[in-house]
Amino acid sequence: MIRSGSVPGLAFGHERDGDGRSDHTARASIAAALGIADAWATVRQVHGTTIAVARAPGDHGEADGIVTDIDGLPITVATADCMPIALAGTSTIGLVHAGWRGLAAGVIEAGVATMRSLGDDPRQAVIGPHIGSCCYEVGDEVIEAVGGFRSATRQGTTSVDLAASARERLSGIPTETIDVCTMDDPAYASFRETATSHRQVTVAWLT
Repeated sequence: MIRSGSVPGLAFGHERDGDGRSDHTARASIAAALGIADAWATVRQVHGTTIAVARAPGDHGEADGIVTDIDGLPITVATADCMPIALAGTSTIGLVHAGWRGLAAGVIEAGVATMRSLGDDPRQAVIGPHIGSCCYEVGDEVIEAVGGFRSATRQGTTSVDLAASARERLSGIPTETIDVCTMDDPAYASFRETATSHRQVTVAWLT
């Protein structure tokens, strides 16, 4: 797992760590390694903009973000090329699942708004491992949808820099970016590379 240098209660998993949302053995192993509870709050991701507020473990329905203001309650999202983005405040912490559709629809802004509705402001953001512009070949419609950020793959074809688009939307919030491409690094599940059903999990909790 990768630990954030700026948010103590945050860990980005590798594919080999398992999907702790549904695999109880994987969840217990991850929780033990991180020293956190093995009862997590989860969501069912649908590439939308709904943000769940979790105050207890369990399934919190269809959503692409989850925020908690309960100390020690682990929250999680899962990815396989999309960006896991953590939002850390003083009394809340949140995670959003942001692919290009979520970016375009405003899932990051929805996560920030949910934290503010709970009386807090994000003081730090962290963008986790995701497909990089080195590998993410897209058409012009994707670039237009996320507001630009055209780039090029190693092969010279058109790509988009998802992290750059996210950082613009996080304007004013200090942002750490974990510079790992999930399609390039075999430690990660990549839907674009193999159409895998596997996912790696990101876990966050208020310390």
